[in-house]
Amino acid sequence: MGAYILRRLLLIIPTLLGIMLLSFTIVQFAPGGPIEQIIADLTGQNGGDRLDSGGNDTGLNDTAGSSDRYRGAQGLDPDLIKKLEVQFGFDKPAYQRFGEMIWNFARFDFGESFFRNESVLNLIIEKMPVSISLGLWILLLSYAISIPLGIRKAVSDGSTFDVWTSGVIVVGYAIPGFLFGILLIVLFAGGSFFNWFPLRGIVSDNFDELSVGGKVLDYIWHMTLPVLTLVLSSFATTTLLTKNSFIDEIKKQYVVTARAKGLPERKVLYSHVFRNAMLIVIAGFPGAFIGAFFSGSLLIETIFSLDGLGRMGFDAIVKRDYPIVFGTLYIFSLMSLLIALLSDLIYTWVDPRIDFDKREV
Repeated sequence: MGAYILRRLLLIIPTLLGIMLLSFTIVQFAPGGPIEQIIADLTGQNGGDRLDSGGNDTGLNDTAGSSDRYRGAQGLDPDLIKKLEVQFGFDKPAYQRFGEMIWNFARFDFGESFFRNESVLNLIIEKMPVSISLGLWILLLSYAISIPLGIRKAVSDGSTFDVWTSGVIVVGYAIPGFLFGILLIVLFAGGSFFNWFPLRGIVSDNFDELSVGGKVLDYIWHMTLPVLTLVLSSFATTTLLTKNSFIDEIKKQYVVTARAKGLPERKVLYSHVFRNAMLIVIAGFPGAFIGAFFSGSLLIETIFSLDGLGRMGFDAIVKRDYPIVFGTLYIFSLMSLLIALLSDLIYTWVDPRIDFDKREV
């Protein structure tokens, strides 16, 4: 197992490099970089594309004729454009900028935001609690609901309970999360009906003045609607996956043998079937974690005005704040790869028959 873990850790390096190189290359062809954002502000335009007069991407390498290489820059002082290129590091060739970025990222030095004048690492740490709160609550609640419900559906397959719960799950999964979130706001957050829950934020303004119990209640009060919105669709896949996995295992010979020996049904399910049936559920954990932790909460953070990583990353993409874009991408790619390795280790814990040392990575 030690050799397998070492190989997987070593594979993280080229995988991260590939992800960052692909993303960096795509960004080079994306119009409307940070210099264009500033030019648009200076000239009163809505935005500009980093295109030359022939409609081709020029990059940001040569400083000669800088004002002619940015749409909307005509009439601006060329020295100003050159200073902007130096400020954002675009006076250097793309390969040099990529190399410096990777070297800095390897030391977890993500630089400073282009437009926030603050360290990217500090910004990520500042926004992390909101995303962690959403991600962990979604995972805990969805798995706490999905696994028992999936087992019950498998045991009572074809019953009225199974049919009705399947209908509820399908409907819940089909409703877009952002639409359900807006519905909850309208109903319970000061819309047209009730004003039971706050409209924005993860805690109240007077949070520091509250007692310990008051802080806990205030936190739950603020998190109720966002978490309900995300849990609605997140537990559907896991429930059906758990059900189908249990049905497959229940039909196997070792279950028939265990029942023939007179073992109680509960012991058959949780001592024999559970360990084997949960392997496929564990396999989906890394993707579920990353989805709930970042991308799954983007729209919800925006709807409920939660200042988390998803919302910050989206704003950074819109504003072309590349240090934040690449910094968050690097961190979540690294987390995803490490969690995938953790998932394999959990495999071996759940089923000791699995031995990764006997297979190629």
